[in-house]
Amino acid sequence: MAWIEAHFRAMVLVKMTSLYVLLPDGPGPFPVLYLLHGLSDDHSGWLRRTGLERHMDNVPMIVAMPDAHRSFYVNNPAPGGSPYEDHIIKDVIGFVDTTFRTIPQRGARAVAGMSMGGYGAMMLGFKHADLFSVACSHSGAVGAFHHPRPEVPLLQDLSSAIDISQYDCFALAQKQKERPAGELAIRIDCGDKDFLLQDNRDFHAHLEQLGIAHSYAEFPGDHNWAYWDVHIQDTIRFIRQKLPALQGQE
Repeated sequence: MAWIEAHFRAMVLVKMTSLYVLLPDGPGPFPVLYLLHGLSDDHSGWLRRTGLERHMDNVPMIVAMPDAHRSFYVNNPAPGGSPYEDHIIKDVIGFVDTTFRTIPQRGARAVAGMSMGGYGAMMLGFKHADLFSVACSHSGAVGAFHHPRPEVPLLQDLSSAIDISQYDCFALAQKQKERPAGELAIRIDCGDKDFLLQDNRDFHAHLEQLGIAHSYAEFPGDHNWAYWDVHIQDTIRFIRQKLPALQGQE
């Protein structure tokens, strides 16, 4: 296995940006997991703070970890804002597919993340189910843009700038239910001491009410890397079971 830090020009952002990539051994082609960071991190967080390289040993899948700053992965039209949703969908996926030996198909792409990245994984999975077949969230901020957050100025500012109906995971889940084809495999977990636990419980109940199949679990733990290092392993196993390109390879 190898890991690479790539610096490339993001055409959507009109700037240079960075990306970490874990590459499995072998000639490929491989499916890709897009693994998203949280509000306080960057593209290096998952490799620096967890045993991800060890957890991916003998898993025939590329892991791409983009940098999205404090964007919540949305297209922010406000002055000084940037289109990070489009950046992930166009710049990042485009760069990975043209640079590495990937399988450039929906059935070979998964998206996952923690905290802000957990929200991003659900949002991008729902909005772009034509590109992803699996979406997983750890301790996700899935209530972002669903109800006012006066205690979080960043979310207040973003809510004022964007069309929240396009970024509320509860509303996007309803649209996913109405999607005629392409079921999304969904996994959600959260620690029992996490400050985002109630948001995750509410989202789980919402998905159940809509009849959207998903895996939901609560485990002992808080909103920290000790928790995510353990449970990213659950997500890797889930992806191996659910991603069409990996089925039958365990």
